[in-house]
Amino acid sequence: MRSPEPSLPAPARLVVVALLLAALTGGAVGVDGYGRARRLHMKNKVLEMFYHAYDNYMTYAFPHDELKPLTKSFTDSLSELGNLNLEHLPQDYNGSALTLVESLSSLVVLGNFTEFERGILWLSENLTFDVDARINLFECNIRLLGGLISAHLLAKDFSRQLKDGLYHDQLLHLAESLGNRFLPAFETPTGLPYAWINLKYGVMENETTETSTSGCGSLILEMGVLSRLTGDSRYEAAALRALRKLWSMRSSLNLVGTTLDVLTGKWIEYSSGIGAGVDSFYEYLVKAYILFGSDEYWDMFHSAYLAVQKYFRHGPWYHEADMRTGEATHWQLTSLQAFWPGLQTLLGDVAAANLSHREFYNIWQRFGVLPERYLLDYGILHPTEKYYPLRPEFAESTFYLYQATKDPWYLEVGETIIGSLNYYTKVDGGFASVRDVSTMKLEDHQHSFFLSETCKYLFLLYDDSFLRNQNYIFTTEGHPLPIRSTWHEKFPATHFPRNWTFVKVPFLL
Repeated sequence: MRSPEPSLPAPARLVVVALLLAALTGGAVGVDGYGRARRLHMKNKVLEMFYHAYDNYMTYAFPHDELKPLTKSFTDSLSELGNLNLEHLPQDYNGSALTLVESLSSLVVLGNFTEFERGILWLSENLTFDVDARINLFECNIRLLGGLISAHLLAKDFSRQLKDGLYHDQLLHLAESLGNRFLPAFETPTGLPYAWINLKYGVMENETTETSTSGCGSLILEMGVLSRLTGDSRYEAAALRALRKLWSMRSSLNLVGTTLDVLTGKWIEYSSGIGAGVDSFYEYLVKAYILFGSDEYWDMFHSAYLAVQKYFRHGPWYHEADMRTGEATHWQLTSLQAFWPGLQTLLGDVAAANLSHREFYNIWQRFGVLPERYLLDYGILHPTEKYYPLRPEFAESTFYLYQATKDPWYLEVGETIIGSLNYYTKVDGGFASVRDVSTMKLEDHQHSFFLSETCKYLFLLYDDSFLRNQNYIFTTEGHPLPIRSTWHEKFPATHFPRNWTFVKVPFLL
């Protein structure tokens, strides 16, 4: 049973752009009745979590990529990200300090400029991308390129907090080196990039031509900003060409699939939803419009959003459907879907966001964390995908909804998340992923996004002072990018559809 199509006015414009982020009320303390002491207590608990994870990484794993908290060792995981079969792993790769790069923006949010400086200096003197390593373009883009670009912008914006003469665009130079290594991936007949590329040698012989919608449709923020910062248009042009090609492949229902062939431009997997393989495609259409001000991004998103609401939504849940017919294919919750209420809140569709968020919270309470997949039609866990790898999406949506409503209930949800993470996943050597939520057996892996996203959104839930004087959008990896008038074709307009709930706030420029 499909939900009725929303009656959105047209032409559409971005909704409640000012909701972007915590500039809503200037981060006033205690205005929601939650209490200053309680808020400070929760903020400090998140600080303890972040530094427990970060310090253990720096002690036992740095400069390798990620921490193995159970054995207090490391993994050079950059070549493993998205590489489920662990194929073509490099022999002489010793890490790119991935977790440090991912942590830089969080250190600024937390106000630790001393450690931020140390990170900048080490990376500027030691990090190189001239390595024989086959990497996933999407993962390397959102984690490394996004982390470097965001940290560069923060270093410039907070230059007064840094030692004189310490920063002279070192992180931007690294980002440019990395971006140059991405470009050969886009040299296809369709302009759709290969999912995999070797940082030293480019696209390898007999490389797979299969990629995901997210993999080729979620590059525009990082590569677009890189072009704006360097004056080299190639990065943004490549990402935009791929996005336009992807959108041209949509069905007559304005739905896209999940996987496709980059050489032929044909779909491989027609079943699609708002979760894995597709999620950040929707997210980046909205955020590219906010960041760059082009109506093209909003027009794509508006059509796609109406299609999602019509064909995927079933009450508070979103199932998967065939892009060609709109018929339901898989009735399942995936943990990555938990970003959707946050995106809807950014749009101003708060009522719909709250409805779905509460259902995710019910699942969290049932299992103690959010399982990777839950079969809605059977009301049971997926038989194999029972894990929880410290994902941030539910915390992210909780943050957005609190910013929109100032309802202290969301702060209490944050307490539940923090309590679960400390009770189930904290170990002596950091925070470990959950292998099976039915037994809470742990896995020896602390993902870098725990520091770049999970801890960041939980901290901002209780202390949003970082956002008081500047509007930011966050990338899909939680890296803040400032909204600058010089990057806009024009300023996004505000628009309040009659059937959406909104909070009237000033648009701060």
